[in-house]
Parts: sequence; C-alpha cells; structure tokens
Amino acid sequence: MAETTRPPAVAGQFYPADGAALARAVEGCFTDSRGPGRLPSRHREGERQIVAAIVPHAGYQYSGAVAAHAYARIAAERAPASVLVLGVDHHARSRGAALSARPWETPIGPTAIDRELLRALDHPPLAVDEAAHALEHSIEVQLPFLEYVLPHPRFVPLEVAFASYESLERVSEVVRRAIEGRDVLLLASTDFSHYVPAKTAERLDRLAIDAILAGDARRLYRTVVEQEISMCGIAPTTVLLAALSGRPLRAELLRWGHSGEVAPMRDVVGYAAIVLSEGGPARSAVK
Repeated sequence: MAETTRPPAVAGQFYPADGAALARAVEGCFTDSRGPGRLPSRHREGERQIVAAIVPHAGYQYSGAVAAHAYARIAAERAPASVLVLGVDHHARSRGAALSARPWETPIGPTAIDRELLRALDHPPLAVDEAAHALEHSIEVQLPFLEYVLPHPRFVPLEVAFASYESLERVSEVVRRAIEGRDVLLLASTDFSHYVPAKTAERLDRLAIDAILAGDARRLYRTVVEQEISMCGIAPTTVLLAALSGRPLRAELLRWGHSGEVAPMRDVVGYAAIVLSEGGPARSAVK
C-alpha cells in the first residue's frame, strides 16, 4: 500500500497553491530587493560549513525574502544528507515534542522523511504525533525552499511546544544524541516580535538575536521570558542552541527585517535569518 503523505495546511494562504506559481514565488524571494537580490548558485563550493540556520515562517510576501538569505548560503555549500526542521506549536496540539513519520506534500511535490534519523529521535520526551502537525505552518513553509536549494532533500519534522527551560533541555539532549555522527542540517523556524511598533521590534529582537549570536540557549530563553518578547519560536530555537552547545560555531546575522517593509502598518512582526557555521568568532551584519 502506498505511503500516505501529510497534506499541505497553508497552501494558497502562506504561499501559492499552484506548483509553478510556488516555484516562481520562491525565486521571487531570492531576487527581491530585501532578499539576496539574485537566485542561488547551482555550483556548490566545497565542504559544508553551515551546521544550523534560524529562519522565519510568515507568508512569503512578508518573510520569504529574509528567509532566502539563509537558504542562499545553504545552496552554496555541499548539501547535507538530512535536515531536521524544528517548528512551533502555534495551535497547542502537541504533548510537548511531536515528530511526524509521513512524507510532507506541498504543491511542488513530497519531501521524504529520513527514517534513520527519525528512529534516532523517537525517544521520550519526543514521540510521533501526526495530529499535532495537521494545522501547523512553521515547518511546512520551509519545505519549498528546501526543495529548491537541495537535491532530493530528506528531513524530519519536529514540533516543539513552549515549556520550561529544563523541559526543552531534555528535548535538546535527544536531538544532540540523534545528530551525533550524522550529516544533519538543523533549522529552527521562528518569527520574532509580533505586532509592536518597528522601533520596539528592532530593540527587543536585538536582545534575543544577541543571545543567539552568543550561542547561549539559557540566555536566549531567559531574555525572551523576562523581556516578554513575543518570539513564537523560542522553544525550537532554544532546543537548537542547547543541542549544539559546546561546539565551536560562528553565528552570523544575515538580515533582520519586519512586515512593515512590505506595506505600511503601525505594528509589525520581526524576522531574522541567522546561520551557525563551523569555527570562528560571531559576526553580525544587519542589512
């Protein structure tokens, strides 16, 4: 019997529902003046240095160009064997850390599951929970980008609900063990401040971004909670940083932006594209 796929939940809302239109929309994110300004190279340059990236997940018209900065960098390096995408539990449907074992469909086609990585991750407090993923968009919107920049990508979706730092640390320990010795790219899907004036978003988001650039999961979690920053993906981003703690990584802010760059609005949502690469000091370049 053919394997069932997870159908798209937000096609026609966050991105086009037609395959050809979706491919054009992804390309438009790269060529947008807020994006890299050009399509990613098809000629990969040497070994992969990027270990992880943090990318936004709003509708493509708002955050796609910011996300494209990270995906352009991923496209320029050797493709990873697998991708672990850590997403948000916007709908409070999971029991904490929900995996999916089905290929995920978008109008471009299905994205396959890495079965070996899935088995390595399927340990408490993580568990397969398909219902938790049914309505969630934060992982889904990354797949057309992955399909565009990687040849035949395999991935594992992991939805992480907000919880205490200690609970998220337990999730990160499973992730840390699962990726050890494997060629896995980690993605954390998050937007930053929600529905505040642009100057406020820039100030608050900078506090969170500085903690990310320092590679400090506990500092990020504490900053977001104490400053009441409405960063929806604090849980997956904390798990990503904690899972990579102790590794000599260079964190680089490629771009920060907000929804008010697209259309006039009093209150905006903040977005950032950040990559973590092997070795070297942290750098920050706001564009």
